[in-house]
Amino acid sequence: MSAATIVRLTGVYHADGGLRGELAYAVNRIRGTAHCALCDITHRGLRPRREWISLAAELGVPVDLVHLNERTPQVYAASDGYTPCVLALTDHGLIRLLEPSDLDRLAGDVTAFATALRSAAEKAGLRWPTAPPAA
Repeated sequence: MSAATIVRLTGVYHADGGLRGELAYAVNRIRGTAHCALCDITHRGLRPRREWISLAAELGVPVDLVHLNERTPQVYAASDGYTPCVLALTDHGLIRLLEPSDLDRLAGDVTAFATALRSAAEKAGLRWPTAPPAA
């Protein structure tokens, strides 16, 4: 069997979306009772990080970012109990590439995220449709 090719990436935040979910996350983050390492990578405050926007555009595959309450049944099955995380949709199915502890270790660093993502894809034996960007 040939190596699976990454078709799309899905990042799953460890928070609900929508106004209520976003407000609850913000309040609980201030209280120190909520944390999402994927949020730290993709956002600075309320705005997406410029470095994240650049990386997502360079990956060569679409990147979806979803909240807990926005997951499809397939994404739910692959991520339940493992959020935040990053999943790769391949021509052979969904594969969890980065788990909560992996993302925590990155401490919000987009360059380190790119390196970790490439490494995880390589370890999983996945191919990119085009070469991923260098770190």
